Amino acid sequence: MYKLVIVDDEPTVRFGLSNYFDWKAYGIEVVGEADDGDVALEVIEREKPDLVLTDVRMPNMDGIQMSNQLSERFPHIKIVFVSGHDDAEYLKSALKVKAVDYMFKPVNLGELEIVIERLVSALNTEQQERKLIEDMQVKLIQSMPLLQEKFLMSLIREGVIYPSRVQDRIDFLNLNLPMEGAYWVIAIRIDDATEVAQTRSERDQQLLSYSVLNIVQELIERDIGGYVFENQIGEFVGILRLAQEEDQESLLFTLAEEVRESLHNYLKISVTIGVGERISRLASLPQSYSQAKEAADQRWFLGKNQIISMDNLEQSEESVYRFDASQQERIVSSLKSADTLKVQEELNEIYNALSRNRTDGIAYGRNISLQLLLLASRILLELHVQKQDLESKENELMAKVFQQETLGALHRLVEVFLLEVCERIGEKRNGKSKNVIERTRAIIDKRYAENLQVGDIATEVFLSTTYLCLLFKQETGETINEYMTKVRVEQAKALLKDPANKFYEVCYAVGYSDPSYFSKIFKKYTGYTPSSFREQVM
Repeated sequence: MYKLVIVDDEPTVRFGLSNYFDWKAYGIEVVGEADDGDVALEVIEREKPDLVLTDVRMPNMDGIQMSNQLSERFPHIKIVFVSGHDDAEYLKSALKVKAVDYMFKPVNLGELEIVIERLVSALNTEQQERKLIEDMQVKLIQSMPLLQEKFLMSLIREGVIYPSRVQDRIDFLNLNLPMEGAYWVIAIRIDDATEVAQTRSERDQQLLSYSVLNIVQELIERDIGGYVFENQIGEFVGILRLAQEEDQESLLFTLAEEVRESLHNYLKISVTIGVGERISRLASLPQSYSQAKEAADQRWFLGKNQIISMDNLEQSEESVYRFDASQQERIVSSLKSADTLKVQEELNEIYNALSRNRTDGIAYGRNISLQLLLLASRILLELHVQKQDLESKENELMAKVFQQETLGALHRLVEVFLLEVCERIGEKRNGKSKNVIERTRAIIDKRYAENLQVGDIATEVFLSTTYLCLLFKQETGETINEYMTKVRVEQAKALLKDPANKFYEVCYAVGYSDPSYFSKIFKKYTGYTPSSFREQVM
């Protein structure tokens, strides 16, 4: 309900306006009356109305004087003047105090209805606008952390683009970031970020990010001052602000160590922290961030779970390493001869050289690793070596090349694959596969009556289950299970020839625990059920 105060020095007018018009029909309640402007101000102060219907001429304080005060103190109140005098000067005064309408006595109820409808419509519109503004203010407050993060992100990426406006944004976002001062930027990288993300649900991943931000922000506020935000998945950036008189570098590295240890102790994650150089202006944050990012990139060469500063970025005077044709030829020769030691020596030489090439070592190291994987696959094709199980592994390795965060991890990834290729080539050259097939058959022929599994056989011949299955299929044209079934059925046929052997006894004797299943298998391979087979042979 909207509130209305009626002001007029004539009691009959006040009574008529209060009682002869259906205010409730328009959502209006008459909350007070006054016979003069000074009394009306007290009522209005107490009731806080939305509308004031007032006479113009009154004894002590007229409607114009009262309205002037209302315009200053309560500018939202809608004022309608009612006067018995058609006075142009009063009309001008009414317009000056922004009266919404002007009516003459005696008040015509039809005219009053039109005026009130217009006023209520205006009040409804303003109420909706206020509600919208209030909602927007609430949303603005709720989104303040996001706005702060967006602004901080722009500072490290773009710097201060519009100096004249940046201070207003800092004040609006309630950030303590002087334009001049001692600043550092640190880049906090979660080690094995891809693996960490893959082992967590989306909810747990968001919870992890939230926890990292809270832990790091708390340490920053306690020890130094500044802000931390998530710049991208797996990377958090801290903008640190120190007082000029403090032992800045000591505090900085103490904080970095506390961050590293706290994240490990509380969240069980390892991080690498890159530290940029000190800058003296807010506008230079991109420079310090670039250095921090470059320092964190040295994880590729120096390993994970470290604090790395610009001191680690000094370049050696050694010439840039390049993977040449002679090295490739030596790798090819070593793989074809299945010389695992030589392969390891060549890989050590390649990756040790890459570790000294800090200029473009990350991209170049990945490129060489991809070449080595493809080179090994090509040799398998050339030598007609069975590699079905390696094809899926090869595709997986190609993707993993780009997930490795250190050169050492990439070295191990490539080495494992190349050594497995050596093993396959060596088996083909030494005829080992035929020996494996013979041993597999011998195990089945001897233990067919047991609950024998392919994994049990693979363990006895010292091969993986997948590789043994592929090798057996390649060499014999049938699967291990098909051969095992064939052996069991043949033994069953021999036992069924003796009428003394009951059907269920034959079933158990050849390694089956379910007579119904045994009967199905037997018919599938012989075309007869066990009972009809016995009838045929007897």
